Amino acid sequence: MAREIRTISKFKSKLAGGAARPNLFEVEIPEFPAFVDGFWDGDLRETFSFMAKAAALPASNVAQIEIPFRGRVLKVAGDRTFDVWTVTIINDEDFRIRTAMEQWMNMLSKLDDATGATNPGSYMVDAYVHQLGRGVEKHSTGHGQGQTTHVPLRTYKFFDIFPTNIAQIDLSYESTDTPEEFTVDFQVQYWSSGTGSQGEGDQTGVTMT
Repeated sequence: MAREIRTISKFKSKLAGGAARPNLFEVEIPEFPAFVDGFWDGDLRETFSFMAKAAALPASNVAQIEIPFRGRVLKVAGDRTFDVWTVTIINDEDFRIRTAMEQWMNMLSKLDDATGATNPGSYMVDAYVHQLGRGVEKHSTGHGQGQTTHVPLRTYKFFDIFPTNIAQIDLSYESTDTPEEFTVDFQVQYWSSGTGSQGEGDQTGVTMT
C-alpha cells in the first residue's frame, strides 16, 4: 500500500507546542505523615519542589502469563506491577529535606530497636509530578495584580507512597563546583494521570473492572 510522503512542513504542523520538555516539571508531596509533619511546613514543601532536580513519569507494566499448549505457548495478560519511583534531590545546606526523609524512614523501622509503625495508613502519603508546558497563564489576584503560572500538560498522582531507600552522599576533597545531591526510592501502590493539577482526569493506571 502506498504511503504519503512525509515533509518537514507536515512534521512541523504536528509538533504542536514544540513537544514536551523533560526539564519542565515539578515534584510535589503536599503532606507528610503526621509523625514527621512538623518538619514538612509550607516553606519546606516549596523548597522540596525546587530541590527535586530529577524524577520520572511512571512506566505502565502488565505481566504476562505463559500457558503451554501442544508445543506452543499462549500468552495472556497477568497482573499489573508498579515500579519503584526515584526522586533526585539537591541537598540544602540545613539538611532539612534529608532530615525529613530520614525521620519518615525511622518511623517505618527505627534505627536502634527495629520497631516501627504498624498501621500502613499512618506512614503512606500521596505525591505528584507535574509535566509543565512552555506556555504560561495569567491569573488575576485582585487589586489589579496578576500571577503567571506554567500551563500543566499532565499530572501523575502516586498513591500511598513511602520511602525504602535514601542514598548515601559521597564526600571527597576532589568534588568541587558541584552541589550535594541524593536519591530517594519510593514504593508506589498505584498511580493515575490526567490533565488536571491533581492527576485524576482519566484514572490511567488504575485497575479497571
